[in-house]
Formats: sequence, structure tokens, C-alpha cells
Amino acid sequence: MYKIMFVCHGNICRSPMAEFVMKDLVRKAGREGEFFIASSGVSSEEIWGDTGNPVYPPVRALLAARGISCGDKRAVQLTKADGDRYDLFVCMDEGNLRGAKRILGAGNAGKCRKLLSFAGGDEDVSDPWYTRDFQTAYEDILRGCQGILEEV
Repeated sequence: MYKIMFVCHGNICRSPMAEFVMKDLVRKAGREGEFFIASSGVSSEEIWGDTGNPVYPPVRALLAARGISCGDKRAVQLTKADGDRYDLFVCMDEGNLRGAKRILGAGNAGKCRKLLSFAGGDEDVSDPWYTRDFQTAYEDILRGCQGILEEV
């Protein structure tokens, strides 16, 4: 089983969107048994006590409009221990990539890639937290996830 962790800053917008888009693509391809897919953030700012914040409402609505549920997903922070549990860490932007490598350490830094590298590019996934453009983020994420599915 190939284990993928999607990573963004707070784990309430881009990385959970990628997690559930990828799960949907894998399901539609009949390859659910081949993957374990999760998401996390490099920051703890969306985590309060033992509970993380839920997926940001505009992300939840965008996914629901496409028939994709994100259930009761709540923000979690990436940990050093995740480095031994996952095969691939897919980061949304350059800052997330640096943060993931720092958290995971040198031994697992080679498992980290930017999402759009799977779509033939090197650009960052648009951040809807700042742009409020959730559609562009979705399109970026869909392209990257389709590329992962083809490559893995």
C-alpha cells in the first residue's frame, strides 16, 4: 500500500481538499486498496487543545458540490514520526515544502515534493485563504492529483 500525506500550512484548506480529491480519484479508478491518503499542516495554529479545526466551510462546500465528502476531518499537524509512516509528502507550496522537510528531518526530506511537480510544473498551488479563489485552488489540486495517480 502506497501512503501519501498531503501538506499545507494549517490543514483546513488546500491539503484536505487534496486529500479528498485524491481519495475520490482513487475510488473512481478502482484503486482504493492500493493507497492510504491523509493530510496535515506544518503549523499548529488550527489546532486547539486536542482538537483541530474542521475543514474550512468554503472548501467543504466546493467539495460537496462535486459529490465529495470530507466527513469529520479536522486539522492535524505533521510530525517527525510521520516520516516513517508515509511514502510521499505532497506539499502545496514552497513554504510548506521547507516546513515539511524541517519537521521530517534530513532522512525523510527526499520524500517531499510539490503537488504541481506531478503535473509537469514547479509553481505553487494557489492559496484560497488569501485569494478567496477556491476554484483555482481546486483546479490546481485536481491537476496535481491526476498526475500522482498516473505516476504512482
